[in-house]
Amino acid sequence: MPVSLVILAAGQGTRMNSDLPKVLHQVAAAPLLHHAMQAGLSLDPEKLVVVTGHGAEAVAKAARAYDARCDTVMQAEQLGTGHAVAQAMPLLAGMAGDCFVLYGDTPFIRPETLEAMLAARARHAVVVLGFEARDPGRYGRLIAEGEALQRIVEFKDATDEERAITLCNSGVICADTAVLADLVSAIGNSNAAGEYYLTDIVEIARKRGLSAGVVICDEAETLGVNTRAQLAEAEAAFQARARAEALDNGVTLTAPETVFFALDTHVGRDAIIGPNVIFGPGVTIESGAEILAFCHLTGCHVSRGATVGPFARLRPGAELAEDVHVGNFVEIKNAILDEGVKVGHLTYLGDADVGEHTNIGAGTVTCNYDGVNKHRTKIGKRAFIGSDTMLVAPVTVGDGAMTGSGSVITENVPAEAVALGRAKQVTKPGLAPKLFDMYKAAKAKRQKDQA
Repeated sequence: MPVSLVILAAGQGTRMNSDLPKVLHQVAAAPLLHHAMQAGLSLDPEKLVVVTGHGAEAVAKAARAYDARCDTVMQAEQLGTGHAVAQAMPLLAGMAGDCFVLYGDTPFIRPETLEAMLAARARHAVVVLGFEARDPGRYGRLIAEGEALQRIVEFKDATDEERAITLCNSGVICADTAVLADLVSAIGNSNAAGEYYLTDIVEIARKRGLSAGVVICDEAETLGVNTRAQLAEAEAAFQARARAEALDNGVTLTAPETVFFALDTHVGRDAIIGPNVIFGPGVTIESGAEILAFCHLTGCHVSRGATVGPFARLRPGAELAEDVHVGNFVEIKNAILDEGVKVGHLTYLGDADVGEHTNIGAGTVTCNYDGVNKHRTKIGKRAFIGSDTMLVAPVTVGDGAMTGSGSVITENVPAEAVALGRAKQVTKPGLAPKLFDMYKAAKAKRQKDQA
């Protein structure tokens, strides 16, 4: 049965005290919106519509960056959740199957929970996701008898008796797409806020003889982000979940509370992650690799048996093959390191290709930027790059070649050649004591003049 998704992402989020649209604030190095999209896309939907509003252009761009197939529609006036869903309905005209309504500021709904809602659709025309709240606060209350949902009451409109109920509304709804469109079109705004509440579809459905049901999830899944404090709580919740999943999947975390994952981090079984490691977006660590302490990785791939760090940085485009070693204070950017390459320390490799089993000496720099354009450095197999070598790109060092320490290499080096590009050393016997005496006399004179 096909599935459609509507994700509501129009809110300004005034309590965030920010010019940035609320759904673009980040948890785990990804916008909140991407978390909601990831959960919904687990259902393999045929259609995805993101409803934008505040910062519509930026939100639409972020949505398409995650899934280019999604459609966006703008809610020009913020007249409530029912009104927001109504904006999406024309884009779903003629779609068969069920439709989910999710929220761009609610990042932790699990795919398993959405599957449970789909299963409940076999018994009910409308299914609402609820949770038992420790502190119900201003959440809408679910008036239910067992699984059967009678109605949803917004806090503003609830009686004292209804406010005592702890079964609360998450806002997530599933219904047949055509039925949802029909119910949404019947929503009115005769309430304390004068808004069109999506939650009213439950009462409308029951009046038409349609059943409504509730699926209950853990309260942690329904965490919404409306303030900076809640954003910090969401980050902590994500990291706790990600660390637990990594450990369960056979990853060693020597100090789990100090490791920070991104939304799309992939770490293979038997990998070892040391303390204070931060993963940015787009990182894959294969099984058996080791990331030592205080490393920062973004947009890179680390293969089986490779070691990184401590104190290393891998930037976008870094590709480390099997058994590569990247040591302390090394930065790799847009570079491919073939099997067995060793880059021990204090090195920058940017826009480079390094052949298998090549050794890169300390202090090596690929000088890849001329102030306007980037250029590539190519180093062959089993080459030896001496310490403090400056490789001025574009330049090629052949297989088995060697550069002398302190060289500035501006021309291609043939295979198995040795290249030296440094000034000739001049030695003056016996001059050192004379220079020291001269320096001391000059210093003494300065001190006397200043007295």
